[in-house]
Parts: sequence; structure tokens; C-alpha cells
Amino acid sequence: MDEEIRAAAAELIRMALTEDLADRGDITSAAIADAAGPCRGIFLAKAEGTVAGLDIARMTLAAVDPELTGHPFIRDGDRVRKGDILMEVKGEAGSLLVAERTALNFLGRLSGIATLTRRFTDAVAGTRARILDTRKTTPGWRLLEKYAVRCGGGVNHRMGLHDMFLIKDNHVIASGGITPAVERCRAYAQRMGFQAEIEVETRTLAEVEEAVALRVDRIMLDNMSLDLMHEAVERVSGRIPLEASGNVTLESVAAIARTGVDFISSGSLTHSARVLDISLDLLQG
Repeated sequence: MDEEIRAAAAELIRMALTEDLADRGDITSAAIADAAGPCRGIFLAKAEGTVAGLDIARMTLAAVDPELTGHPFIRDGDRVRKGDILMEVKGEAGSLLVAERTALNFLGRLSGIATLTRRFTDAVAGTRARILDTRKTTPGWRLLEKYAVRCGGGVNHRMGLHDMFLIKDNHVIASGGITPAVERCRAYAQRMGFQAEIEVETRTLAEVEEAVALRVDRIMLDNMSLDLMHEAVERVSGRIPLEASGNVTLESVAAIARTGVDFISSGSLTHSARVLDISLDLLQG
């Protein structure tokens, strides 16, 4: 996990603890802290999945109390089964109770994304297709959620609007066609002094052929039938990478991959992932 992700996580952790503790703090834990004393606990998987966010959970512990320590038994990206211990933690019980829910929120959310992504990548194993995420992320969580996609074996699409030209249907309408849209993007990049790949969304084979003639960097096949996608793959013949997109599900992704596309993108990886069930259990002694 790189420093950019850590910085984003630190800010989210600060915000999460602020909304949880307000100006009084955890009044329940404060009331029993003297009686509780030092303790240890475990983060426990209560369902099968793929883990992401262990370091962020540790950062949460340290943000509450620098004396809280976490010792992972696995790494981000590892698969776990129900009953597996992810990490042991030690420190004052009062501090651990304050950090518990926030740490679990991060760990459960990110592990849920990694788990769903792993199911998609498993479904296309043996094909050339790679699974891509989208910009359909939780506001403020993008770096973390895209990290979780990578933990699940997926590949990040563009990080935001700033790092790739993606000409979609509304851009085409606003520009008067695919060709003028591509020309405008190339002229803008030259004028502004930077380089960025250009991807064009297409819905028909005629649009695919137009994009090929323009030598763009990637062509998106948007909501095409399997037959149309297969025909597009045949016509493009490897000259430009093809990305299938639109209503991709776990039930349909394998068939899409078998058409021969290079990438398959799905917003569901981040906007529809279920939280992986993980608990923090305090231990006696």
C-alpha cells in the first residue's frame, strides 16, 4: 500500500473517528475503561472471502491509541475461510473498544470489494480478459476502493477524469460525432502540453470501425450483445484493445470473456459489493 493511499486513509480515519466520538468520546468505553485494563483480541473472518485493508485497520488502531498494536497473520489479497484469524491486537481495552467499529468498517468494506472482484477474476480465468473497475466509487474512498480491486486481482481503469480521455455517447453528441470528438481531445492534449490515452465508447460495428480508423488507444463496446462483441473482436483483430462494458454480472462475465475482449469493466465491483463479515473478539487473559 503506497503513501498516497495511506494519506487518503489517514484523512478518512480522522473523519470517521470525529463523527463517531464528537466532543464526548466513547462514553460507554470510558465508563468501563478502568475496570477493563489491558487486553488482546482477534479480527475473525465470519465468511469466506478475500482480505483488503489490514494496514488501514492498523492505522485506525494507532489513530485512537499509539499503544494499540496489530499483528496480522495474513496479507491483503489472501483468501480466507470462515473462522480464520486475520490479525491479533493488543492494548488497553478502552482504546480497542473505541477503535473497533471504525477499523471493522474499513476492513469489511474493502474486503467485500476484494472478495467480489476475486469472484469476477475467477470467473474469467483461462481467458485473455482482465477485470476493470470504474469511477463508481464512494466519494472520498476512490484510492482505497481501487486498491481493494487490485487486492482481488482486478485492474484499475482510469483513476479519475484527469488521467485519460474517455469519449462517451454524450461527448460524441456534444462534439457532433466520434471523429471530431477524438480530434478535439488530441488538439487539447497538444495545446495543454500533456499526453493521455484516448478511449472511445461504441455501440455499433460502424462506430467500432470509425474508432479503429482513428487509431485510438482503446475501444469500449458498450451494452453490445455477445454476437456483436464477437464480431467486433474479429474485425479489430488485435489492432486495438477492446473493453466490454454495460450490465456485466457474475452470471454473464464468463460468456463475455469468451468473445475474446481484452478488458471487462464493471461498476458493481465497488458500488454493489457486500461487506465481508468480520468481527473483533476480545479474549480472556
